[in-house]
Amino acid sequence: MDFSTIYSEENRKRLLFVAAILIVVIAVIDWQTKPFISIGFLYLFPILLVAGFLPRWQITVVALVCAVLQELFSELPSNEAVTRLLMASTGFVGTGLFVSEIIRNRQVTLEHLKEVETQIGLRKEVEEQLQVLVESSPVAIVTIDSAGVILLANEASQSLLAPGGAAIVGQPIGEFLPALQAAVHTQRSRHFRTELRCRGKRKSGEAFLAAVWFSTYTTVRGPRLAAIIVDLSEDLRDREDLSLDHLLKNTTILMSAIAHEIRNLSGAVLIVHKNLSRLPGLQNNEDFRALGTLIEGLGKLSAMELRPSVDQHLDAIELPSVLDELRVLLEPSYREAGIEVIWRLHDDLPLITADRYGLAQVFLNLSLNSRRAMETSDKKQLTISSAVEDDSVVVRFEDTGVGISSPDGLFKPFQQGADSTGLGLYVSRAILRSFGGDLVFEPRTVGCCFAVNLNRVIQKQESSDE
Repeated sequence: MDFSTIYSEENRKRLLFVAAILIVVIAVIDWQTKPFISIGFLYLFPILLVAGFLPRWQITVVALVCAVLQELFSELPSNEAVTRLLMASTGFVGTGLFVSEIIRNRQVTLEHLKEVETQIGLRKEVEEQLQVLVESSPVAIVTIDSAGVILLANEASQSLLAPGGAAIVGQPIGEFLPALQAAVHTQRSRHFRTELRCRGKRKSGEAFLAAVWFSTYTTVRGPRLAAIIVDLSEDLRDREDLSLDHLLKNTTILMSAIAHEIRNLSGAVLIVHKNLSRLPGLQNNEDFRALGTLIEGLGKLSAMELRPSVDQHLDAIELPSVLDELRVLLEPSYREAGIEVIWRLHDDLPLITADRYGLAQVFLNLSLNSRRAMETSDKKQLTISSAVEDDSVVVRFEDTGVGISSPDGLFKPFQQGADSTGLGLYVSRAILRSFGGDLVFEPRTVGCCFAVNLNRVIQKQESSDE
């Protein structure tokens, strides 16, 4: 019997009316049959009807009314009337309240059960969403038990660890990531939430560099470990190739700087050689002619110019991302050094044509130069700003350092008194010129300012509008 349906709101008035009719009918019958038999026990039925929805005090009132009616039409001795009335009242009231509590508890239980079912449904929905998220994730996700056995694995982990092979679920993680196996064995006494880079091995035996983010947790069946695995082999190869490429570029720049100085020296020696050749007797001297040959060879050797590479592949670079990386590199150490870095950058900077790695090196070199220049300054402030001009983007590095007294030989290599080898600004400008940019010194009354000029990527629509 569904009490929630019987005692619903729309049925309560009907039940109350039926209970009232029953009380009247029972009272009339009891009154008519008073000399023969008492049917006062039938008052329990209307009490049961109203006990499911009336408040406790109203149930008590109905029970007392029924007890009084039962005693009113009773033929038992009058000297025991009070005792019988008390016993009947206690029985009717107790029965009504007992039934009321049973029905209310059942209703509370049904409501709680409905809430639990709702929570279970929501939990299943969340679990399904998480399962879809895990299965569709492009990174490998696995869960491992305390013995190091893989319990769950998505398709990305299958493709990473055993492409085209048998399912990795049920296999020990030590076959693929030995370092993770060691973490599983030590996590019984400790909880981890960390990251590691280690050597991995596919089912085919191929080794790869893996980045693993993992955490441990506890279940009723024991400790578990969940891990996200990413293959870094391609990134490592790309990074090493990029480092080698830029090492070669920077070596070429350095050699060009040396060749530039050799060319200047050989040019001066050549002038002296020509002047000495006018002296009588030296033209026929074999040693003098040999010296001239050496000077010509030295001049040819130093003829290597630092020009932009014609076949160099340049990409369209998002300048804000390079500046964001620079911000990450600068701000912690500059904050410790007491230097305030002010960023005045446009939100919508256009794409530029440059070499990303080389541009980052130039920005970092200019920032370090400003830091060294402000070591003895009272006010230490570096302002990095951007400006968009006709066909270029200008990034300025302006500091409050000691300034530059003689900017004439600023970009010459191997300057006396310069830090390190005196090649920083020369190499920075050479890097920028290698992809069509330039580095310019802009005088200031206080401190100094260097402007990095970069070529914009002209969109087709812009060129057609022009």
